[in-house]
Amino acid sequence: MNFNYTENQKMVADMAAKFAEQHIKPKMMEWDESQEFPREVFTKMGELGLMGVLVPQEYGGSGFGYMEYVVAIEELAKVCGSIGLSMAAHNSLCTGHIMYFGTEEQKKKYLSKLATGEWIGAWGLTEANTGSDALRMQVTAVQDGDDYILNGAKNWITHGITGDVAVVLARTGNLLDSRGITAFVIERGTKGFSGGKKENKLGMRASETAEMIFDNCRIHKSQVLGNIGDGFIQAMKVLEGGRISIASLSLGIAKGAYNAAVKYSKEREQFGKPISQFQAIAFKLADMATKIEAAELLIYQAADLKNNHKPLNKESAMAKYYASEVAVYCATEAVQIFGGYGYTKDFPAEKFYRDSKLCTIGEGTSEIQKLVISRDILK
Repeated sequence: MNFNYTENQKMVADMAAKFAEQHIKPKMMEWDESQEFPREVFTKMGELGLMGVLVPQEYGGSGFGYMEYVVAIEELAKVCGSIGLSMAAHNSLCTGHIMYFGTEEQKKKYLSKLATGEWIGAWGLTEANTGSDALRMQVTAVQDGDDYILNGAKNWITHGITGDVAVVLARTGNLLDSRGITAFVIERGTKGFSGGKKENKLGMRASETAEMIFDNCRIHKSQVLGNIGDGFIQAMKVLEGGRISIASLSLGIAKGAYNAAVKYSKEREQFGKPISQFQAIAFKLADMATKIEAAELLIYQAADLKNNHKPLNKESAMAKYYASEVAVYCATEAVQIFGGYGYTKDFPAEKFYRDSKLCTIGEGTSEIQKLVISRDILK
């Protein structure tokens, strides 16, 4: 496996890094404090092709593979986890679900608007009482002639209020039946579909997380994605690629925290010399660097498998599990290296620290990833 960036990867990485430096870094703390979702930033990213990285060019996307996708998320997350998270959720969940399972008509209708950033996408699986236990979902879709009527609420949804279109998983069969769940694509403005409570979060505060509420929401059967009853199987496939997204997000946060710690350790002097010259600090940086390298290799392995359409259930779970834990580790060590300054919002360490934790929770907790891995190696 060649670990050097291809021309496309280098181009995407440079473009994303420059964009983050110019359009995200100056205002990210303002957005973090106010929990503002900066819609205009994503419109600009759409103009650069970052909102449809994996979407074929015929539908208005960039037509790149998972390697380019990984480096794009990573570069954004090095600066701001919130923007990286929203970009990843838009690409891999809502857009990805339609790309993989939509009809030709649905792809033409939705992908062009999503890939260009004209529309923001949301994806609804999680509910208040069904996070990891998705088969117990309570949102129902009952057929009524040529329509389906949805009732219930989804929680912890990225872009639950702002999203222009949402892919929603709803129960069309019996509880606990993996063939009793169906995916629907629903446009904002549809009667009975609304945004609910916005979560007040520890980190990732500029990435909107909110409820989606369905109150006798009537949609035509043409809004079904794939076949009736295939929703859960589809969702598991979408999340397989989504793990690579969150692993890449984690890698960016880890690298951002590490880079900040290295720079600070060379500048900060104690006892007459830079703290980087003390073995206690130097060894922390060595551990961070080694874990980052290992996480990167796991991510690239999963991305390569995904690009080549090979099974990657275990590998994507390993990448997500390890990279997310490394993000928390590196962010924690960065705060420690910064000392008292690491606890203030005037320095970057505390934001990496707050943002990192979601990576071990979102799109499958570390515990769920270990369940996936253990089942695979023990089958």
